[in-house]
Amino acid sequence: MQGWPLSAAEPRALPPGKILPQYLKDLGYTTRIVGKWHLGYYKKELTPTYRGFDSHLGYFNGFTSYYDHITQESASGILMEGLDFRRDLSAAWDLSGRYATDIFTGEAERIIQEHNSSNPLFLYLSHLASHAGNAGKLVEAPQHTINMFHHITEPNRKTYAAMMWKLDESVGRVVRALEAKGMLENSIIVFMSDNGAPSVDVVGYQNWGSNYPLRGLKTTQWEGGVRTPAVIWSPILERRVSSQLIHVTDWLPTLLSAAGGSLQGIVLDGTDQWSALVGKEASPRREALLQYDEVKRTYGLRRDNWKLTNGSNYGGEADGYYGHTGREFSNPPYNVTAVIHSLAGEALASLLSSTTPDEDEILQLRAAATVTCSVKVDAIPCHPVKSSNPCLFDLATDPCETNNLASVYPEVLHEMLDLVSNYEVTLVPQLNKPPDVEGSDPRNFNNTWSPWIVA
Repeated sequence: MQGWPLSAAEPRALPPGKILPQYLKDLGYTTRIVGKWHLGYYKKELTPTYRGFDSHLGYFNGFTSYYDHITQESASGILMEGLDFRRDLSAAWDLSGRYATDIFTGEAERIIQEHNSSNPLFLYLSHLASHAGNAGKLVEAPQHTINMFHHITEPNRKTYAAMMWKLDESVGRVVRALEAKGMLENSIIVFMSDNGAPSVDVVGYQNWGSNYPLRGLKTTQWEGGVRTPAVIWSPILERRVSSQLIHVTDWLPTLLSAAGGSLQGIVLDGTDQWSALVGKEASPRREALLQYDEVKRTYGLRRDNWKLTNGSNYGGEADGYYGHTGREFSNPPYNVTAVIHSLAGEALASLLSSTTPDEDEILQLRAAATVTCSVKVDAIPCHPVKSSNPCLFDLATDPCETNNLASVYPEVLHEMLDLVSNYEVTLVPQLNKPPDVEGSDPRNFNNTWSPWIVA
């Protein structure tokens, strides 16, 4: 699935193979997906309820609009538009006009409330927030929520803050629902993102988010594009900040291990991180291929603290530093009390009242999780547009990729280049296909985006 993300009219999908919900169903789990799919739907057999999920309320494509749930796409000079909101395979026209984040949160709450808790539950809540929507209304939020952020003067940033507030509220409501159902004490909660923000209008679908202080934007191999914070919570996990390497492919073996499953004899790209998360062992992952785009001739590779990167997207326009610091003078101070008394905070306190963090610990954890960068006076810049030579960074001391050490550590550079060559041998070429404008047009299906090829 590497390369440019699936377009709405593209007859391509996730290849056959067993994925996480199917493994969990083997262990007796009820499996639910709420929100975004974006793994292909040109045949109904490719949609969530055919790939291991018991139900789906959400949308098939990469994004939709927050209120009317219409997805627009231009292909071959033709603008196609239609509803992209489903209950399984049925169009959910009745939900039009309701804010998507609230819909998904309400559905997650309903699933938890109605779940037979004698059986295990896997709930994959894949929010639209804070992805941009259609051109013309890239960011949307309820006006009363936007009005809360009077200290932000830029209108799109104000709306983005409101979108994030609604997402934060969603997390709290879901945690509270788990606590009320008596399921929280036996739950594992993973909160994560798939990529950095498109802070400025370079890569398309700008959302005014910020990757500060990291370099680069969404779709690039810079840390601002590929490195995102994540939180994993369970009552059996110790509170700490970890900077060890974990890759998105690790979640399948990690969560399956936590659920008591086994992958013995099955070869995967992911590594089981559960023991490292529960205990204080080192992460079993030492390296990760971040990107290898044989079309654009760009790649990024991590090994321990070293990172090798080569090439540039968009003529170098996405290679810089973008977005707000979040520390502008006009911003209100960080409110620890509000965190403690948030919906999630109070739900966790009711479960573990004697072990919830106090204000000092919260501030310590926040400081430990904050990425800070200092620029050396004699730093060697990396300008991939000006040079075809790869760049090498030590992310332990330079997470913002300001000092190119390729000439300083030639032996490390060559080792990393050898690793890239090893990965290149296993490359599956990009499989993007031209859009099927005639077949996929929503006008063929009562103005809805729908599977259009019969298996």
